[in-house]
Amino acid sequence: MSKRRPYPTDVSDEEWHFAAPYLTLMNKGAPQRRYELREMFNALRWIVRAGAPWRLLPNDFPPWGMVYQQT
Repeated sequence: MSKRRPYPTDVSDEEWHFAAPYLTLMNKGAPQRRYELREMFNALRWIVRAGAPWRLLPNDFPPWGMVYQQT
């Protein structure tokens, strides 16, 4: 995925360092992620902050359906 412009809702490096260990618990046999977990988390934060429907997630985030499935 190409580099996108940052949003005010993006997680800071400090916040990510704290949250990532709790989000990365996956089974060893689980399929690999298609999108970076941090980008999925940023997309979810955008949805929560904006109060917008899933389908209005900006196009520079992972597809809304993929983010929705991860929640």
